[in-house]
Amino acid sequence: MDIEELKKMEDEESSIMKTMKGATTGFVTGTVWGMVVATWHDVPRVERSIALPGLIRTLKMMGNHGATFAAIGGIYMGVEQLTQKQRMKRDYINGAVGGFVAGATVFGFKGRSVSSAMSAGGTFAATSAILEVLGIEKRETGRVNYVYTREKRPNPNVN
Repeated sequence: MDIEELKKMEDEESSIMKTMKGATTGFVTGTVWGMVVATWHDVPRVERSIALPGLIRTLKMMGNHGATFAAIGGIYMGVEQLTQKQRMKRDYINGAVGGFVAGATVFGFKGRSVSSAMSAGGTFAATSAILEVLGIEKRETGRVNYVYTREKRPNPNVN
């Protein structure tokens, strides 16, 4: 597939579907991250007779991280798609606006301060813009980096 075909396939998905995919991916990633964090922190050593309190704490931490990541992913994708539709452009500014709104909304609400909202929003916006600009430069050079190899490797045993 070339770049134009990938863009066409991306355009066929609705904004709601992309937002749902972002939220779902965020939830799964956050849940896994919550499980990892729970093994590092907050869960006391589980004994055979009283395993339930540790399990409950782990599940709460997984749910908390999953909900946070889902909110970030859903808000980011939704605002990015909304900005793209309104501006009728596909560039790094859409992602920066989505990143700012997602970071400011979620972490501003959790931190309950305007300064934490602005710093989180700025950090998310800068990160999103940098990643998007680097991705655009790769696409403009004509090279598409696949995760897997599309060509067969030559067999060294065959002459």
